[in-house]
Amino acid sequence: MGDRSDNELARAAAIGDAGALDELLARHVDRIHALCSRVLRDPQDALDATQNALIAIARGVDRFDGRAAFTTWMYRVATNAALDEGRRRSRRPVPVEDLPAGADPGSGTEIVVGAAIDVHAALARLPEEFRVAVVLRDLEDLDYAEIASILGIPPGTVRSRIARGRAALAELLGNSEPLPERPNG
Repeated sequence: MGDRSDNELARAAAIGDAGALDELLARHVDRIHALCSRVLRDPQDALDATQNALIAIARGVDRFDGRAAFTTWMYRVATNAALDEGRRRSRRPVPVEDLPAGADPGSGTEIVVGAAIDVHAALARLPEEFRVAVVLRDLEDLDYAEIASILGIPPGTVRSRIARGRAALAELLGNSEPLPERPNG
């Protein structure tokens, strides 16, 4: 991919440079899909939300004003697409995934995969407002100010939702010990 920054690509895409838009979307499609997958409970819903987010970014890139980083704006669009998709679909149980091919049931792989499935299932059980905040902070590694901007809420509310979400996750996973606070980075 080119040497242009996200903001430069967004400005070029906003005035009709299809190549810049393609490069921008290709650069971030995996991050958008990862976010949608973590916010939603169903893989198909995550794909639908990813597609909707990419369409919204393509159609709305001319509204990106450059006051914040492009990724902050992109995460807001993707988060909204995921939340909208979650509201449209009826709640479905989280599917249990099979072990990856070649995994030895007696090995540590089974434990790691099992733990990942447990965390995913517990995350899916969190109320939406906590799940989104925890995903953006702990899985997407965004700071509180970025999350506040994406969700349109004060940083103190972000901090509260993350703390409550982490506590609920710990309880769902059978850990009653308080989790250590991550630096705001």
